[in-house]
Amino acid sequence: SSDSAAMAKLTIVAHIQAQPEKVDFVRAELDKLVPPTRKEEGCVVYDLHVDNVKPGHFMFYETWESRELWQKHMSSPHLKAFVSSVEGSAELAVHEMTRVE
Repeated sequence: SSDSAAMAKLTIVAHIQAQPEKVDFVRAELDKLVPPTRKEEGCVVYDLHVDNVKPGHFMFYETWESRELWQKHMSSPHLKAFVSSVEGSAELAVHEMTRVE
């Protein structure tokens, strides 16, 4: 029997707050993540958003087929390069979520 919870896709909401003087740099680094990530196995949705009011606040809304495939993404070369590139220029907060409605 298939467990519906095990079959549920994983939602990721990732908030990125750039330092005021680093907004353009961080935005460019975020943009670089989109094409390779969208090609990854298990990536259903990978959409970058920018806050309409708060400068330098970005958010990725992501859907993955499974947590395992998302974790593969987290150790991908392009993500590791991004994290080391923006170190000291941005604060990152990642939330693993489950869609309920």
